[in-house]
Amino acid sequence: MVKAVAVLRGDSKITGTVTFEQTSESGPTTITWDITGHDANAERGMHVHQFGDNTNGCTSAGPHYNPFGKTHGAPSDSDRHVGDLGNFKTDGQGNAKGSVSDSLVKLFGEHSVLGRTIVVHAGTDDLGKGGNEESKKTGNAGPRPACGVIGIAA
Repeated sequence: MVKAVAVLRGDSKITGTVTFEQTSESGPTTITWDITGHDANAERGMHVHQFGDNTNGCTSAGPHYNPFGKTHGAPSDSDRHVGDLGNFKTDGQGNAKGSVSDSLVKLFGEHSVLGRTIVVHAGTDDLGKGGNEESKKTGNAGPRPACGVIGIAA
């Protein structure tokens, strides 16, 4: 069993944690989030990005984590970045709690997300179906108001 956590911070009022748990190398990873301070009653994109570098805020985290050279998609698509986690929904106060199981996100092996950055976006991820080039790269999810490096949890 490997457990990891990212503490979300940024140049906004958004804060929270995203945890990752994988029981075996071949098993899925459970991703759980507890986010506060986002837009009320909204769907917002969340992705694992390439680098664990936040020296220039969330911008220096680079593009979505994509070790297999795929186009951007929904978490349920076979053709997607490893880092494509889709959208989460906020309540009337801008808070979100939830979890998802994902078989592409790994905490073991050469394609592990450990040491990379999870980014919470300012916009809704169009899941690669926006009909333009940016949609196939980022899902048009917009700016990066909060992020955190994924590290091994105690």
